Amino acid sequence: MEYKFSDKVSGLQASAIREILKFTSDPEVISFAAGNPAPEAFPKEELADISADLLKNDPILALQYSVTEGYTPLRDFLKVWMTEKGCFHKEFDELIITSGGQQANELSCKVLLNEGDTLICESPSFIGSLNAFRSYNVNLVGVDMEDDGINIEKLENALKTEKNVKILYLIPNFQNPTGRTMSLAKRKAVYQLACKYDFIILEDDPYGELRFAGENVPTIKSMDTEGRVIYSSTFSKLISPGFRTGFVSAPAPIIQKIVVCKQVSDVHSNIWAQVLCHRFMTTIDRQAHLEKLRGIYREKCELMCGYIDNEFSKKVTYVKPQGGLFIWCTLPDDCDMNAFCTKAVQDYKIAIVPGNSFNIKESDVSHSFRLNYSTPTNEQIKKGMEILARMTREMLD
Repeated sequence: MEYKFSDKVSGLQASAIREILKFTSDPEVISFAAGNPAPEAFPKEELADISADLLKNDPILALQYSVTEGYTPLRDFLKVWMTEKGCFHKEFDELIITSGGQQANELSCKVLLNEGDTLICESPSFIGSLNAFRSYNVNLVGVDMEDDGINIEKLENALKTEKNVKILYLIPNFQNPTGRTMSLAKRKAVYQLACKYDFIILEDDPYGELRFAGENVPTIKSMDTEGRVIYSSTFSKLISPGFRTGFVSAPAPIIQKIVVCKQVSDVHSNIWAQVLCHRFMTTIDRQAHLEKLRGIYREKCELMCGYIDNEFSKKVTYVKPQGGLFIWCTLPDDCDMNAFCTKAVQDYKIAIVPGNSFNIKESDVSHSFRLNYSTPTNEQIKKGMEILARMTREMLD
């Protein structure tokens, strides 16, 4: 039988990252291609104790249906925490728990965009969100990035020339895939453009608490006085991605529509995981936990960057991140990046992600690749980066 798929999904392709990860089933392959938290970052003992207590003393809470908006104590905690960060304005915002940050971004698109409307994003950008946006047949427009974030001049030009611009999607902190951080000046400029051209900013911030260098930069949401910013984040990098627990802080009318769409999608997010997130965040030394995570990723990042600085071909340039999980490396223009990535995994047993996996348009050209330092062990980083460094010298020098 020939299957005819809907227009919304017929053009979607499997994530190139997931395809590359298939090579990692080979035990000889060292993977720098994932984006998982470090195994040592999981608070396993604390979660085991909290979960055992919950299932013993309040099992129905964890096992029964719950409300779509999310576990009330967790929402109340997040409203206070986000208010302290400037990411929740009690005079006009509401907050909903979602099944990870991915659902937060997908539902925001669903409630605001019609087919053919324009969504602008950084180029390159996170493949998971891009596919979510593509599934709604929107006009997806990428704007080039600079070292300090999206190019403001090119962004305004897109705002002037594209029709029905409804959303600007940004990852301002330690962007996936480039690791770049948007400057304060550009965050202010972006918000001013939103007011001038009347669109919504979707600020995706899964890595904001993982800053291990430099100074904190205020969120765009903290500048919002007109209800123009949707702020999404997640516990995936702070506690557990397997919990699939994220959240959205946004103007109340937007949250009301997200609630209705979420009821259709999954009724509510995992309540057991929500209760664990709440009890963990309110009973442990939260600051000490976050500092532990930052220390883990600082060490791994510095280790990986040291190899790039000292042993890679000097023809490879890169962005040194101040937080998050990723390093963005760029090859010379005359080097075939896809062939480089294929050779790395097939001949050298090192899995890296080709930059065109994050392209907005198939026709876009990329000479970059993404490295992840959170998932491999320090020993794997040392071994893998020695091999990758030798490969760059052999191919480029």
